[in-house]
Amino acid sequence: MEISSETADAKRLGSEIREVRKARGLTLKTLSAQLSCSAAYLSRIELGTARASALLLDEIGTALNVDAHWFFPQQSGDGPLERQHVVRAENRRPLSGMYTRSKEELGFEDELLSSTLSGQCYLILSRFAPGAGAPPEPTEGYVFEGEQHAIVLTGEVELRLGDEVIVLRAGDSFSYPSMIAHRFRNRTDSEATMVWAMSPVRISW
Repeated sequence: MEISSETADAKRLGSEIREVRKARGLTLKTLSAQLSCSAAYLSRIELGTARASALLLDEIGTALNVDAHWFFPQQSGDGPLERQHVVRAENRRPLSGMYTRSKEELGFEDELLSSTLSGQCYLILSRFAPGAGAPPEPTEGYVFEGEQHAIVLTGEVELRLGDEVIVLRAGDSFSYPSMIAHRFRNRTDSEATMVWAMSPVRISW
């Protein structure tokens, strides 16, 4: 049985709302308390079995600190599978505006390379501005459950992993459990870029 594009879009929208809600540490009950709908109806939206009005989507976006338009990526292509799964370079969605820390504090700016946040992992492109990423005070690294894999595409990035300081250059790659404290910065005069695969989805830096 073929799933209609309208049904697929509703499921994608609902799953992304769910992922952002979970990343914000909110339950259905706590989020719905800020909205003009019940937790049960919000659950149906997340499952893709109920529609959200434009007004309700604006409420959801405000409560999640996300522009509601972010949930509607630009899609292009001849076929439905291409439009659903392929992300053209000009259609990438920004992620940094959703983070709890500023890009100045983090030292990098992210774009979503994956077509959705609703999978088991996601792919992102990080851009480190020249001389950016000097760690703020306090200088502890980030620690959270999951794992990270990445490759440096251009430039040079300094990785502080546990007690070690590691210089990564174009072509270098790495992977580690993200329970190891880690921080990054670009100490050079040129932009550096990295592509990441991360699991689980996390947007609460």
